[in-house]
Amino acid sequence: MKKAEAFSRFSGAVGRALMLCMLALSLTAVGQAQTDAERFVGDYTLISYVTFPEAGPAVDMQYVGRLSYDRAGNMSGLGMPTGLPEREREAGSRLTGGFAYWGKVTVDDEKKIVIHHVEGSPLMPGWVGGDNIRFYEFEGDLLRLSLKNAEGRTTATLTWRRL
Repeated sequence: MKKAEAFSRFSGAVGRALMLCMLALSLTAVGQAQTDAERFVGDYTLISYVTFPEAGPAVDMQYVGRLSYDRAGNMSGLGMPTGLPEREREAGSRLTGGFAYWGKVTVDDEKKIVIHHVEGSPLMPGWVGGDNIRFYEFEGDLLRLSLKNAEGRTTATLTWRRL
């Protein structure tokens, strides 16, 4: 066998082996299930914020907002009533409303709870140093975060769409 022919066979076999390894690695990566903590990572826009009073029908809070989670375990959430700018113009003075806070995050996959450890909040300074516990559910590109009272009754649900 000539040297060129032997090299060609060798390099072809090596090339095929490398391609098979790359294919196996990519299939392994695709087949791996994400943890819920990994699923949270990204940016979201608020599509609904509904409260559930103890008596009476559900109330659409008419909010807009953004929510972000990063790979380092941080979050930030911002939301405000859609009518706030108009109300401020009508009032002729500065108005505030809504929520704005940031902090570290802990995700409990088994209990389906995400805990926002609040480090800062200009609108709710009393939240700083506390934990906002949210019960979560993923459905396609939607993330639902629900608040529950001490009895376990859902008092509000915020539905976010991944951007």
